[in-house]
Formats: sequence, C-alpha cells, structure tokens
Amino acid sequence: MSKHERWSALLELLAAEGRLEVEEAAGTLEVSAATIRRDLDELAEQQMLVRTRGGAIAHGVSYELPLRYKSSRHASEKQRIAAAVAELVADGDVVGLNGGTTTTEVARALALRAGGGGGGGGGGGRRDSGAGFAAGPVLTVVTNALNIAGELAVRPQIKIVVTGGVARPQTYELVGPLTTGVLHEVVLDVVILGVDGVDPDLGIMAHQEDEASVSRLFAERAHRVIVVTDSSKMGKRAFARICGLDRIDVVVTDSAISGEAAGRLRDAGIKVITV
Repeated sequence: MSKHERWSALLELLAAEGRLEVEEAAGTLEVSAATIRRDLDELAEQQMLVRTRGGAIAHGVSYELPLRYKSSRHASEKQRIAAAVAELVADGDVVGLNGGTTTTEVARALALRAGGGGGGGGGGGRRDSGAGFAAGPVLTVVTNALNIAGELAVRPQIKIVVTGGVARPQTYELVGPLTTGVLHEVVLDVVILGVDGVDPDLGIMAHQEDEASVSRLFAERAHRVIVVTDSSKMGKRAFARICGLDRIDVVVTDSAISGEAAGRLRDAGIKVITV
C-alpha cells in the first residue's frame, strides 16, 4: 500500500469514527505502528488532523476532508445520482454547479451526455435543430469550482463560465465578493447543489459559511434548484444554512434514504428521485 493510499484510508477512518488509535489503525491497514505514527505526524503537519497521545482526532464538529480524499466515499451512489441528474437538464440550458464530489460527478455526466448529443429530460431543449456542435455549445455551465472548470474547459460542447473569487484548498471552490459579483450578473435555468446536510426544519446546509453564501446566491439566480446528495446527509445539520426546503424543486439521492425522510421532503413540495 502506497503512502497516498494509506493517507486516504486513514482519513476515511477518521471521518467515519472521529478519532484514530495507532495500534488499531495499524491492524486495519496491515502495516507497522511506526508507519502509522509517521503518517499521522505528516498529516498533522498539513493540518488535516490533530495528533493525540496514541493516535489522532478530527478537527472538531466542522471537520471536513479535502475533496481529493473524499472522492471515493459513496462513489457508486454519486455516479448513479449524477447520471439521473444529467437526464433532468435540457440542451441549451444554463446550468449552475457549486463544488463538491457529487457535483463533480454531475459535471462528468453532463459532459458525457452533451458529447453524445443526448436530449435530456429537463423539458424543452433549446438547441438549434440540425446544427450539430458547429452551432455552438450544447450546455453552458457556470461554476465556482476550479476542478469542475478544469474538467469541462476542454469540452467544446460545453461553454464554461467560472466565477472569480478566493480559492478554498479543501474543496477547490471560489468564494468571496468576486464570486458573488459574477453570480449577480447571470441568470440560470437550473442550479445543481451539493450540500453537507439536509434538515427537514432548517433546509440545506454547508460546513463553511462562505461556501453557503455562494450556494444561496446560486439558488436565488436559478429557475429550478436541484439538490444532489447521498442519503448519509439526510437528517444531518452543518454549520451554515444555504436555504429552506421551500426553495428546492428536486432532490436526487440514493435508495438508502429512509421512507420518513423522503416523505418529509415530499410533504414540503419537493420531487424526490432515488437511484
């Protein structure tokens, strides 16, 4: 197992349990305790965890893994969610995407669908008939996520618009006044939001207040709001509120969502799609 693989595994364990013990982690990963101690020391130097006597703990309740270490969590669910969401977008739509692992999968699914000339199920596609790609991009994507912009910038069938702002290294999202300044000047057909929590009373939430404010503005600028999240986020709260359930049109999640959680979303007037 390479160092990168060990680090990813350690951070996955830490995200799930909130704390790690050296001996237990060594047994789980089948490496020596000395190797785990060195790994934890190096991760602590990067401020990705807090070292303790005999192990490590996460950075408190708002602990958040950098995007590159979260990409493998619930991967199959996120890919199914992304494929379903791509069918809700029509050719010619202006689509907003915030940052996160699930929206990154959505961006990839949109690129594949646009590349294949798929029709999309979002209703009333506006692509010029018979024009092909020569007529221009199939979709316009507005995003504040640097990794999504990087993946889509090379796709000629997608026009990519990137907000300005200050980059957060944990999620690759641009935030701040430069970001909101651009979003105030655009109008979106649909926004697809990844979130850190969905609460039936408070609505959708994010760990960071600056990211939440950008996502809130995305929702305000869009005709339709689609929330994409695996079922582990249902019933969870995070630090910063994005908006209430009354602003959401569709939630796309995996089939592990409880009947009670799905029912409360439907009672709020939200279409729930499970995959």
